[in-house]
Amino acid sequence: MQYAHITGWGKCVPPAKLTNDDLATFMETSDEWIKSRTGISERHISHVNTSEMASVAAAHALAAAGIDGCELDLIILASASPDTLIPNIASTVQANVGATCGAFDINAACSGFLYGLGLASSLIKSGQNKKILVIGAERLSFYLDWSRRDTAVLFGDAAGAVVLEASEQPGGVLGYELNNDPEGRDILKSQFGSQMDRFDASSLDFFIQFNGQEIFKRAINGMGSLSAKVLDKCQLDKDDVDFVIPHQANERIIDTLVSRMKIPKEKAFVNIANYGNTSAATIPIAICDALEQGLIKPQQKILSCAFGAGLTSAAAVFQWGDRVTPVRRSDAALPKCDKTALELIKPAVDYFFKKAEQEGR
Repeated sequence: MQYAHITGWGKCVPPAKLTNDDLATFMETSDEWIKSRTGISERHISHVNTSEMASVAAAHALAAAGIDGCELDLIILASASPDTLIPNIASTVQANVGATCGAFDINAACSGFLYGLGLASSLIKSGQNKKILVIGAERLSFYLDWSRRDTAVLFGDAAGAVVLEASEQPGGVLGYELNNDPEGRDILKSQFGSQMDRFDASSLDFFIQFNGQEIFKRAINGMGSLSAKVLDKCQLDKDDVDFVIPHQANERIIDTLVSRMKIPKEKAFVNIANYGNTSAATIPIAICDALEQGLIKPQQKILSCAFGAGLTSAAAVFQWGDRVTPVRRSDAALPKCDKTALELIKPAVDYFFKKAEQEGR
């Protein structure tokens, strides 16, 4: 039997940081107000497209695995903010890393990376593929109405990636569960897509719309139920879990989730303070950060769960292998950014505040 192990990992974080104090220069908020409600201190604003961040993260993941792009059998890229819908941006990454294989995008919002991880593990276990690159990449600043505090303070841009490889050694992805609750699909959405009327300029004013209280409740229920389900599927108890890597949407959600699951808080990894919610990118970035901090140990059993628009939810259990350091390192990097985060978003800030004034908000 083949097992699907994570053998490579990489991330790409744009250099321009937008702090809570930066946000307070143009909206009614404060560092204390944002941190106390979300756990977020800063987020990053990208000066390049999603595919470019994804390509850099991919290059680092391939190097960490010690393989070249030409060895890949498949690329799965999870994103709700691709720079092009046609063609998919997985093909852009494919060209940039020198791969000759299948490549496609998936959109399961914040759950997208775990959707991709689950699919990749099944393809490897079935014998269909041996080496798969799974990426989560987002440029959510593209969707933000900066005059709406409830969403403007939450999201950031970044990318993360892992390589899954076939192995005869037991472990790797032990199991996964996916779900979707379509009844709640309107509580987190953006109107971007072909429903927009290209001949009506007003329809181009798309932005993320958000019901925070409803999201909070459904996120905890969705991630909690699927986590319990995947643990049962893997014949594991919560006490068998060594480490938890949850989606980084809100620190309060993470605290409530692990408390209800009766998992010690110190087992849950939290890095939302540095990135905000990067949607499909949060979990692979968290994997990278946890490895850099020495928190992931060989043979640990790790539970990961996510929740996003759709309303999607996902959970996976994987057992880490023996290696926690990269085989080699890549020098891949984004082009230099000559603007601050505030300068990057200024045109959008000016536009949306003018629009809010015209609407009497």
